[in-house]
Formats: sequence, C-alpha cells, structure tokens
Amino acid sequence: MNAKKSILLIVLVLLIDQISKIYIKTNFQLGEEIYVFDWFRIHFIENNGAAWGTELGGKTGKLILTLFRLCAIVGIGIWLRNCIRDKSHHLLIIAVSLIFCGALGNIIDSVFYGIIFNDSYGQVATFTSSEAYGTIFHGKVVDMLYFPIWQGILPEWIPVMGGKFFTFFNAIFNIADSAISIGVMILLFFSKTIFPKDESKNKE
Repeated sequence: MNAKKSILLIVLVLLIDQISKIYIKTNFQLGEEIYVFDWFRIHFIENNGAAWGTELGGKTGKLILTLFRLCAIVGIGIWLRNCIRDKSHHLLIIAVSLIFCGALGNIIDSVFYGIIFNDSYGQVATFTSSEAYGTIFHGKVVDMLYFPIWQGILPEWIPVMGGKFFTFFNAIFNIADSAISIGVMILLFFSKTIFPKDESKNKE
C-alpha cells in the first residue's frame, strides 16, 4: 500500500461523501425521508457535533469541536505519512486512510457549509447562496443514512428499558462517519496482524 493508493482511496471516499451530502442538501428539506427498504431510509438531518450526531452545546462548543477536528486531522495525517514511510502493514495504511478521509469529510461540512448553503428549514437549500445560514467554522454536518433495523416495544422483563418503544439501529450518519468506523474496526479486529509482537523481545 503506497502513497498513491492511499491518496486514491482518500479522494474516492471523500468524493462519495461530499457528492452525497451536496445532493441531499440541495434536493431534500430538513427532516425529509425516503424509504428505500423498511430497514433502510434516506433521512436528512444536520448536527453541530461529532460523528454519529453527538452534540456539543452552543456556538462556542461548535467552534471548539471544529478546531479540535482540525488539530486531529493534522495528527492523523502525520500518522498516515509515517505509516507509508515506514512501509507498515497495508491494513494499517487502509485503516488510517479511512479515518483521515472520514475526519476530513466532516471537517469540510463544519468549516465551509455554513457559508456556502442557506437554510434547509422548510425549503431545499441552494448551493453558493447569498443568504448563508452560518459563518466559517460553524457549518452543520449533513447526515442521511438511517438503518432502523428493528422497531417495537421491548419486553417488560428487560431492566430499565422494558415496556418502552425502542429502535435498533437509531443513529443517522453519513459516508464520512462510515469511513471512520470501518477504519477503527480494522484496527480493532486485525490488531494482532497490524501490530505484531516482537518475538525477539519476548524470548529475552
């Protein structure tokens, strides 16, 4: 896995992420939903926070999160550069590349969407609108992938949640979130392959 392949993967995923977000933003009103299957829907929401719709309070919280993302992307970029330079395992380079492009995809929303789109409340947003809904660093992240695989009333015998309506899986996310999650799962599931123990040290 060399630098060219890593860059190609990053560009490909980033393009899919941004094209899907711009399409949703310019064709859906906020809250609009289309059923693809009962267990998969396109549902347009926006959030001010981290991956998977996590929120931070107010404009200050939003700014802090965006600045943290910018710092994080620099660190992830350095990690990726070092992995390629050191010819690390290809799964590690793939994982870090996915995490990098996922983080970058959501950063683009946070930094620029507030100044290139108008509101989606009760209307379809316009790209490069003169009536932008926010300011730089205060854009909202576009989410649209919704997989309510099961919905219903939980059995009474289940602690705390018993008898309540429950949806599995209730998160609404985007391609960038998916890339980050897949990258992290690769690191977790293939950790022994990616980070082999030094047998010579164990013998000592």
